[in-house]
Amino acid sequence: MFAWVHRLDQQFPVRYSAWLLCGLALVASGVAWWHGRVGPWLPIVFVVLVLLGVRDVRQTRHSVLRNYPVLGHVRFLLEFIRPEIRQYFIENDSEAAPFSRQQRSLVYQRAKGESDKRPFGTQMDVHSTGYEWINHSLQPSTIASHDFRVRIGETRAQPYDASIFNISAMSFGALSANAIRALNAGAKRGNFAHDTGEGSISRYHRENGGDLIWEIGSGYFGCCDEKGSFDEERFRKNATDPQVKMIEIKLSQGAKPGHGGVLPGPKVTLEIAEARGVVPWVDCISPARHSAFSTPIEMMHFVERLRNLSGGKPTGFKLCIGHPWEWFAIAKAMLATGITPDFIVVDGAEGGTGAAPLEFTDHVGAPLQEGLLLVHNTLVGLNLRDKIRVGCAGKVVSAFDIVRMLALGADWCNAARGFMFALGCTCRRRPTGSITSTSRRSRRCGSSCRPPA
Repeated sequence: MFAWVHRLDQQFPVRYSAWLLCGLALVASGVAWWHGRVGPWLPIVFVVLVLLGVRDVRQTRHSVLRNYPVLGHVRFLLEFIRPEIRQYFIENDSEAAPFSRQQRSLVYQRAKGESDKRPFGTQMDVHSTGYEWINHSLQPSTIASHDFRVRIGETRAQPYDASIFNISAMSFGALSANAIRALNAGAKRGNFAHDTGEGSISRYHRENGGDLIWEIGSGYFGCCDEKGSFDEERFRKNATDPQVKMIEIKLSQGAKPGHGGVLPGPKVTLEIAEARGVVPWVDCISPARHSAFSTPIEMMHFVERLRNLSGGKPTGFKLCIGHPWEWFAIAKAMLATGITPDFIVVDGAEGGTGAAPLEFTDHVGAPLQEGLLLVHNTLVGLNLRDKIRVGCAGKVVSAFDIVRMLALGADWCNAARGFMFALGCTCRRRPTGSITSTSRRSRRCGSSCRPPA
């Protein structure tokens, strides 16, 4: 630092220069306005900036603003738009954090019915570590139908022929009403299933008649009594609805395994309370564990109980693999009781949510490939694989992703964020109507997915 600057800084902090310039500009613009040379808006702007500087030096929450009044806001502005700067100008097409531009563009183009072809070959480095490919046949076979199906619960009273690609669990409340409408309309048109998420079945899930997989979480929303415990009659009422094709017990989810959840009271609107069977405007709590069972054997009996109450619909559970021995205990309980779920959905730690601490999102739970292999190999070793179908979820957006998971042992795949992209989600924090409760934005979400009147 120059000596004169150092001496000046001792008398008046140089870091206040921007604030000082605003003050001088206020005086100059005030004089100019007094002589009729500028409009009153210019002095008003500088009055606001000077007052902003006063506020900055008086507040105690942000040290940057206290030390650099007015100028410090530039730092927060740049931090605010940093994700967009990186997404649009810096990151390359194959950087996946959490989804690459290439993956997002593929979904956007297909959702709009636009061409997804790319000339001049792959942009991927085929010799890089981790590059994956499919070995093709020199004698391709002819496929009579592209409607690939897997039968779940074949020996049950109401088996379900599921698509190999379905909408993963996303609750009404986490998604807006129009997003739920659009997703279910798409499920109806595409003849695939729509997982309700643990927020239960809302009126918007029912409007378009798409197949539903009803997810039962630890809060038992849609089938709970006043104390939050499981209620058989409420469960039977929803489970016997012809639109509900399967029942899924959620043990854990990849985005926050072992973590419960709270929907704050102000967000528990009348519609959300109606769907979940809870009191409106009161905190809605999902415990970290179930109260209807506490051991693997009790869980198997709960599976059988739900299957009977639903009228013989396929019933299973979803989990993210944590301690391997806990999964082995569940598998052992299947042998001990002779009760097997009709399906198991393996959720990978790659899953996303807006309601989890970062430590859970980044470091808790097994990734999809490791969890899927463990579940598949365990069932094969116990001669149970032919009785139980295995689904999976975790960053599945393309046909290659599906084939890779099927090769590792899955029977079908679910996707959540891929379908959010199809609704217009930008993979950033700017709301587009899919996950907002703001009616003006949500009205613009998913309108093209609605069936014609």
